[in-house]
Amino acid sequence: MNTDTSTQFSNSVRENGLRMTKQRALILDILRKSQEHLDAEALHDRAKKLDPQIGLATIYRTLALLKNFGLVNEYDLGEEHGHFETTPLTPHHHFTCLGCKKIIEFEIPCIDSFIQDLLLGDEMIVTRAHISFEGYCSSCRGKLGA
Repeated sequence: MNTDTSTQFSNSVRENGLRMTKQRALILDILRKSQEHLDAEALHDRAKKLDPQIGLATIYRTLALLKNFGLVNEYDLGEEHGHFETTPLTPHHHFTCLGCKKIIEFEIPCIDSFIQDLLLGDEMIVTRAHISFEGYCSSCRGKLGA
């Protein structure tokens, strides 16, 4: 996410009668800079280091706003809670290792091409496409003897 996205979020917040608070800006900045898929707890832990007063409820409310404005995606990556990342510029999908919980991003050009064909054919409107695989990475697979 770039500065334009930060501006887009600020504008969206204001257009909806809300204030762009320091805490909302902080949460967006943490997500934007993260190379990981953070859950709300991990995001809260990072935010608390920079603003000890920030509460978990603020994290959840801000994540809901960011999702509503299309600036973050929430993924179910093999756990009972969501993981968040800023909306990627290029489509990608996820593999979650059941052993070490590592998340590996990958692209599937033929799926992305298929989605584009759907859009061009006016068959439907695709608002989000996500493929997620679970299994064992090469390191954990070796530990299983498989």
